[in-house]
Amino acid sequence: MTDIQTAIRTRLQPLTPQQLELTDDSNLHIGHKGHRGGGHYRLLVVSDAFTGLSRLARHQKVYQLLEDLFRANNIHALSIKAFTNSEYLIGNNSFYPLKES
Repeated sequence: MTDIQTAIRTRLQPLTPQQLELTDDSNLHIGHKGHRGGGHYRLLVVSDAFTGLSRLARHQKVYQLLEDLFRANNIHALSIKAFTNSEYLIGNNSFYPLKES
């Protein structure tokens, strides 16, 4: 795990996540036009702190906790899937429809 991944996990602890999966996809974006550094990450976070919040509000909550990492260009892009524990346990994907591969 990199220092940035550790920093992301640490900053998300106020959400008291029941599950947190962080994937570094930075290697897929090397050499892309306009890429000036900063990592590309996928995040799955399950927390009851999201109860009653819209998808947008959940993302805003995550971005607020990671704001300094974005400003320091440690994170360039972040894909977020944010569920409450009950949504995750019952497989409620209404916020994030599954894509067929």
